[in-house]
This record gives sequence, structure tokens and C-alpha cells, in this order.
Amino acid sequence: MPDVYTHGHHDSVLRSHRWRTAENSAAYLLDHLAAGGALLDVGCGPGTLTVDLARRVAPGRVVGVDVADDVVAEARRHAGAEGVDVDFRAGDFRELGLEERSFDVVHAHQVLQHLQDPVGALAHMGRLVAPGGLVAARDSDYAAFTWAPANPGLDRWLDVYQQVTRRNGAEANAGRHLLAWAHAAGFDDVTYTTSTWTFATPADRDWWSDLWAERSVASSFAEQAVGYGIAGRDELAAIAAAWRRWGADPDAVLVILHGELLVRIP
Repeated sequence: MPDVYTHGHHDSVLRSHRWRTAENSAAYLLDHLAAGGALLDVGCGPGTLTVDLARRVAPGRVVGVDVADDVVAEARRHAGAEGVDVDFRAGDFRELGLEERSFDVVHAHQVLQHLQDPVGALAHMGRLVAPGGLVAARDSDYAAFTWAPANPGLDRWLDVYQQVTRRNGAEANAGRHLLAWAHAAGFDDVTYTTSTWTFATPADRDWWSDLWAERSVASSFAEQAVGYGIAGRDELAAIAAAWRRWGADPDAVLVILHGELLVRIP
């Protein structure tokens, strides 16, 4: 069965993807990038993170891959506007015939959590890396999200989200499993770290709560929750209202934990 992207590509999802930069989403990788290197970005989305990484390896070769044609088209426009050379391709990176051992870094940000076979995906990423190169992956861990003040609506949101991802055969708590998945893929030279996104300023709270309020009623996540019989429209509207209440609280804090993986390929 094909993988199902829980979030989909509604603008409320893509707005969060456009926010991602090398500094806020790939800091664990930056010291390992070298000018002139070849990099593959798996699940590149609208390309902001890809373009930022491309600047770090210029004049190296950078390929960005995503399964959504419209999103790849947006990524191409973004790279063109930024004057950065990236080869963006639409499709599943496992099926595009990419040459094995042809990249110095194969990177995936928030991708493995959506795949039914993350171990197989990591193994495939490793086959694309030249000897001495790196597989790099970063994924969030939804069960480890921490927020204050207590909010039963957000508790229910997390429960619904976990149920939807399980129905899709995915693992929302991927961050904690990356090390085990790397070992299962046959890798030995593995480094595991963690980092967080923190939303605690008025602007950050407004932005993040608005994103998830909209996602909770308008994105593919909402459609799947209803279609799977996990939550009804009225309950999703109540979850959206809970996100907005959280965002309006001057004492509100949200911390999102990520696992990070660096695999050195022999």
C-alpha cells in the first residue's frame, strides 16, 4: 500500500514548511557540510530548507525530491527567486532511479515518521551515499510534545493525531525510534542527538496555534480523522478552538522534541 501523508499539502501545512531553515531545522548537520558536496534532500516540500542547505554546499550539486508535483513547482520558483541552483524532482526518492553512492549527504526532515517502512527508507538512503558520506534524518516525537497550561482540547488533538497516523501505518513518535531504525537498517556508525522547537513568545504562539487550528478543520489530517471515524467535524472545530485559546494565553508554552540521526557510511 502507498504511504499516506497525514498532513497533506494544505496551505496551513506548507506555511510551517516555508518557515524551516538550516538553522532552525538542521543545526545538527551544518558542521558536517562542505562546499562542493553533493546533497539529496528527501521530502523537500516547498524548498526553503533545501535552498538553505544548498547555500552551505555551493557550488555542489543539490537534488530535492518530493512526491507532490505542486509543491515541487513551488520549490523551483523559490530557488529561482533566491538565485540558488537546485534540481527539484517530483516522485518517491526510492523510485526515481537515483544513482547509488552518488551523494555526500542524503537528508530527510520530518519524513520517516510518515512512512510505513522507515527502516527500508533509511537503508535506501544509505545506498545513495558515497563512502565516507552521511545519512541525516530529523523527526519529531509527538508523544513528547509538552505544553502549558493544561488543555484538554490539546490532549484530545494529540490522541486524534496518534490514531490517524497509526491508521496510516506511520509512527508519530518517530523521534525516539531513529536510533533503533538505523541499527535495524544495518548501520553501525550512528550518532543520535535531540533538539527542540520552542514556541513561547506572543508572535510564535499566534503563528503556531493558528496553523494547527486551521489544520484541525481544513487539512488532510482533518479529512482522514473524519473519514476513519476517529473524530467528527464538531469535535475538530472544538480542537481548533482549543488551539486558539492556548495561543491567546500569555503564559502558554509549547516545546516540540526532535530526534536527530547522523549515519556515517563506510
